[in-house]
Amino acid sequence: MANSAPPQKYVMLEQQPKLQPPPYHRRNVPRYHKSGGGSGGCLKCICCCYCTLIILIFIVAGITFYFYTVFQPQVPTYKVDKIDVKAFDVAPLELTLETELVLTVKADNPNKRIGFIYGKDSSVVVTFSDHQLCSGQLPAFYQGHKNITMMKVVMKGKTKVDPEIQKKLMKYKESGKVPLLIRVVAPVRVVVGNVQTRQIKVLVDCTLVTSNVAPKSKAKILSAKYDVNVQF
Repeated sequence: MANSAPPQKYVMLEQQPKLQPPPYHRRNVPRYHKSGGGSGGCLKCICCCYCTLIILIFIVAGITFYFYTVFQPQVPTYKVDKIDVKAFDVAPLELTLETELVLTVKADNPNKRIGFIYGKDSSVVVTFSDHQLCSGQLPAFYQGHKNITMMKVVMKGKTKVDPEIQKKLMKYKESGKVPLLIRVVAPVRVVVGNVQTRQIKVLVDCTLVTSNVAPKSKAKILSAKYDVNVQF
């Protein structure tokens, strides 16, 4: 009898490796906790800033009050005292005007405890009907307390003038009232005790009317208006 094949072994289900279900992934949702400390910190910071600002305002106000009470600062005054005409020659053919003036300028410092240092890079310009006639410079000097300084400023210029300006100038000369504009720009330092401030610019516009611009004459100042500004 032929050998029959050995009976096939059957594997029971429980002998197979158990199939594990896929792991359950849990999402960790972040939880936010209310905290009252943040808003309180912001309020404290704002309060500190306001307190610091108020203290600074009081300090500045106190220093300003002390300065004005003790030093009593006053603005210096400037005046063109006289004008000497050395040359005022019109060349009709060349359409040129050659001018030489000597201005005597009076600077009055009324302050008891404040001085002024006038720098080198100043400029003085004389114009007629928006046309520059001549220019010069103020001397550099220190002006002490309660001081009046008289300065002589030599001004020269040669400029081209059109026939209309010549006619207008001759008309004013014949009337004996010549309007001129004198513009001064001066670098100045304020001196309080041993302390000097940084340099500022003093701007002076003097609109005046003179009686005469004939050469080698002393012109009489009929009227003058001054406008003083400070540029920081």
